[in-house]
Amino acid sequence: QVQLVESGGGLVQAGGSLRLSCVVSGRTFSSYDMGWSRQAPGKEREFVASINWSGSSTDYAYSVKGRFTISRDNAKNTVYLQMNSLKPEDTAIYYCNADPAAGGKAFWGQGTQVTVSS
Repeated sequence: QVQLVESGGGLVQAGGSLRLSCVVSGRTFSSYDMGWSRQAPGKEREFVASINWSGSSTDYAYSVKGRFTISRDNAKNTVYLQMNSLKPEDTAIYYCNADPAAGGKAFWGQGTQVTVSS
C-alpha cells in the first residue's frame, strides 16, 4: 500500500513563500509520476503541477506558472512544491498524488492547508 504524507502548509502573508513536501512510502518512489492539486472552499479540486518519474519533465497550471516550482528527490522519496509570490487566491488544501508511470491506480495524500492573508 502506498502512503503519501504532506507537510509544510500554514498561514502566510500575500507575497510570501511556502515549501510543501510530500513523502511517499510503500513502493518504489521513482516509478511514480507525482503531482500537486488543490481545493479551495466551495470549489472543485484543480491541478497545480506535476513532475514525471525522472524529474525531466514538469507541467504547471497557468495560474501558478512562474511562481511555483515542483521538484523531487528520488533518494528521499519526496516531492516538493516551492510556492513564491503567494496570493490570497492560492488559499486551499493542497494534495499530493502519485500516479504509476506504467499506468494503474493513483494514490492521494490527506492534504495540507495553505492560507494566504491579504
